[in-house]
Amino acid sequence: MAGANATAGQVAQKVSGAGVFQIHEEKEHLRKELLILLLGVVLAMALWVVAVLNLTGTLSTPLAPGEVTGENPAIDFFVLGAILVLGPFGFAETARIRRIDKIEERLPDFLRDVAEAGRFGMTLPDAIIVASKGRYGLLTDEIKRMASQLEWGVPVATALRLFEERVPTPLVQRVVSIITRSNDAGGNVADVLTMVAHDTREVQNQLAARKISMLTYVTVIYISFFVFLVTIYIMAAVFLPQMVLAGQGIASSSLSSGGAVTLSFTLVPALFVAFLVAVIVHAIGDGIMAGVLFSGKFPEGFQHATIMLIAGWVIMRFVVPPITA
Repeated sequence: MAGANATAGQVAQKVSGAGVFQIHEEKEHLRKELLILLLGVVLAMALWVVAVLNLTGTLSTPLAPGEVTGENPAIDFFVLGAILVLGPFGFAETARIRRIDKIEERLPDFLRDVAEAGRFGMTLPDAIIVASKGRYGLLTDEIKRMASQLEWGVPVATALRLFEERVPTPLVQRVVSIITRSNDAGGNVADVLTMVAHDTREVQNQLAARKISMLTYVTVIYISFFVFLVTIYIMAAVFLPQMVLAGQGIASSSLSSGGAVTLSFTLVPALFVAFLVAVIVHAIGDGIMAGVLFSGKFPEGFQHATIMLIAGWVIMRFVVPPITA
């Protein structure tokens, strides 16, 4: 009897340790995204200090050849810092969110299989163990973990709670809460699982329809941003150089003839810097808005903002011809 109690204690300890390890693993995963964000902020602050030093003339580290210390090198390092803050965290967090979305995508199929197994008279733990033999994409590993816990003797409510902690989304929390309460109340759990599976699928279809409808607006945002860049390129390549030439011609003719006609063209390079700043502001703002419209989450917006910021900065600094007075 004592040996049996010791064995039961060892099993409980193993199960408890497994659950703690899985929760710890998920928390480590969450900390990884936060660590990426903090590292990006630290590196960005260093680049922003370099930007301020270039702006004040204390340091001269231009990225483009032939440039002197001033606004352009300062803006370059500011943009690189913003990319380090938005990019790594945005892509890492978006990848985590999409992984959870793919797990949720197969959740209705798993619930339906558990309900079908329950109709043959199986209890909820047995039905989950039988359904775990199926394939559910990224959800398969989580289901197998839960089935292993049930085989070790973990109560079904505890196994479901651990599953909820590993996949902490509103949809999973809602499903686990309904299943747990239904199992505690007794009755036909299979019918409840069938309704929950149907309801979950409906919610996912609504979210998918929303993303499809919002994709049009995201496309419009990208098109308008690149149209803005093309407009700036045309002005910098054709219109503004002609203004500079006209101003220089009028100034030279006025000096030679002794007239008083003048045309100021020295502010044209400052106008080009204003265009560069406008592109940066539009890239960050439009990118965040595109991500929020598409998925309702800011990390998705950081991802779009990074793409637009890199494209806009490269085009403005290395494709659009520079203008000098």
